[in-house]
Amino acid sequence: MIRFLQKDNRVVKSIFVVIIGAAVVTMVITLIPGIFQSESVTGDTFATVYPHWYSRLLFSGDTVSVTRVQEIAQQQLQRQRLPDFYLQLMVPRVGQQLVMQRVLLFEAAHLGIQATDDDVRDFLHKGEYGQLLFPGGQFVGVDKYSQFIRGQFGLSTAEFEKELREDITVQRLRAYITAGVTVSDKEVRDKYRKQNIQIKFDYAVLSADDLRKQISPTDAELQAFFTRNAARYANAVPEQRVISYFAFTGDQIPGGVPQVSPQEIQQYYTAHQADYQTPDQARSRHILIKFPGGAAKTEAEAKAKAESILKQLQGGADFAKLAKQYSEDTGSAAQGGELGFAKHGAMVPEFDKAIFTQKIGELAIIKTQYGYHIVQVEERQAARAQPLNEVLPSIQVSLIREKESKAETTFAQSLTDEAAKNGLAKTAAAHHFAVVTTPPVGVQGVIAGLPDSTDVLAKAFVVKQGAAPAFAPTGEGYAIFQVTGITPAHAPKFDDYKANIAKDYTDERLPQLLAEKTKELADKAHTYSDLNKAAKELGATVKTSDLVGETGQVPDLGQISTVAPDLLNLSVGQISGPIDAQRTGVVAKLVDKQEPTADEINKNFDQTRDQILDQRREDVFSVFVNAVQDRFKKAHLIDINPNAVKSMNLGQ
Repeated sequence: MIRFLQKDNRVVKSIFVVIIGAAVVTMVITLIPGIFQSESVTGDTFATVYPHWYSRLLFSGDTVSVTRVQEIAQQQLQRQRLPDFYLQLMVPRVGQQLVMQRVLLFEAAHLGIQATDDDVRDFLHKGEYGQLLFPGGQFVGVDKYSQFIRGQFGLSTAEFEKELREDITVQRLRAYITAGVTVSDKEVRDKYRKQNIQIKFDYAVLSADDLRKQISPTDAELQAFFTRNAARYANAVPEQRVISYFAFTGDQIPGGVPQVSPQEIQQYYTAHQADYQTPDQARSRHILIKFPGGAAKTEAEAKAKAESILKQLQGGADFAKLAKQYSEDTGSAAQGGELGFAKHGAMVPEFDKAIFTQKIGELAIIKTQYGYHIVQVEERQAARAQPLNEVLPSIQVSLIREKESKAETTFAQSLTDEAAKNGLAKTAAAHHFAVVTTPPVGVQGVIAGLPDSTDVLAKAFVVKQGAAPAFAPTGEGYAIFQVTGITPAHAPKFDDYKANIAKDYTDERLPQLLAEKTKELADKAHTYSDLNKAAKELGATVKTSDLVGETGQVPDLGQISTVAPDLLNLSVGQISGPIDAQRTGVVAKLVDKQEPTADEINKNFDQTRDQILDQRREDVFSVFVNAVQDRFKKAHLIDINPNAVKSMNLGQ
């Protein structure tokens, strides 16, 4: 090998060139991950995911678009009927989900996993949209199919089928990764037994609030605590600043309240046409009858109940009254079943179809994932553009506010510039304002003379003492201010801060005391074999629980599975050890225990096994997903466009 390397020939040189070149390229990509980004990133790019390191060189990654992220986030917002401000929270999450989907699709391709056209066709026939697209086994037709997909997802049928194929591929990848997950019969039986054990117990409660009264530190103990925690109190008294300012409100702006012209109104209306478009809408009401778990018996009972209510309505019964009496949709029952107006795609597909196809006033029963609904459509409005006269008042208000805001900002800037030149006092006097100087105030404090001093204080705490005047909004105008004094954060004097020190001392000592007293209570209860006697000696309150399971909530204790799971393992008559319930200390004595029978366990065996398997598969796949994501990140195969993220966070 060494002799080969010592030979002076072109083959050796070529090999070295290839090796060194590959190393250099790899180092560049690794150490400068954004170097190849500009060519593939556009304004609509949220992220780009690459299958291999060399894909970056060829710009052959998969792109996640900002438009698609926003579309899916908007659809989820409408389906979940959430307020508009939730959109900014959903957009980043949806973006990350789409990026992760691209990563998983690349991983699936690497493993040879891919959905086919037959898989897509099978889903369209038998999946959740099968009844809508193939009623009675007959296809609704290309036009209706296209219209439905466009209304539900904002996609063409080709785009929808592409996304559907990708979803099926990811599901197959999940099945492949979790295929080896198993659970033993013993685990299933133990799980069901634990989930369905019911216990009843007496329990003695020591309250932290009661024990707090027993903590009475001396001045010497507090002084020692203060000294021992000197670092903690080094800046306990926050920095304070003295601010000189004068302020004005909107009605003090030269020129008075601004006016808007008809031309400005027309221009605004023309420029904001999209804001005044209302889509197809339907107003409906419903009565929901649920059927838990989809069991045949409960579903049949729910359907029979819905049909009975429908007959009452057809006989002239009051819809609102029956909705309040029977509907299991707690959100609308109190309003007589009223759901208000909904756009296409805002409801689940079956409900959406009903409210946009039923005759006005007609009563019908439909089935969705939530149960059976008795639905009545009350009104429909076709898509239209609101005329100018309908939106004129709101446009006038918007334009006046915009002009007022600009005028206030311009006036504030003008006064600030003047104050920088002539001084705060002379500028205030020249415009008939008075300068006010605050006492020392903290950044979280309040300036009494201002409606809202939050912005003034925030800005005042980032400038230097004596810096040029600045301005900030006050909620009703602006303040022009200058920082004239600074008192740095410092440690308090013991006497001045004694009450706070005493509280801190008590807060630190209380959990220790509660643990000590609870252990003492448990020790005495075991020694006496008598919980009541031990509780009486220590001043604990004895209570009795209801018959509860592992998810049961017990007053002064909390959820059994979270706070005291060992109670489920006690025998009747057995006394527990000390239980830390945060604000209380508890010792319990079991008085009753009911376990599921062998027949009950066998009857629910399959369902319990499926629950355990589902959870284990979820856990296994989550570990796999995290590992794949980490691998792609470390290899710099995921490029998130920071400008897109920033613009979406700002709601632009």
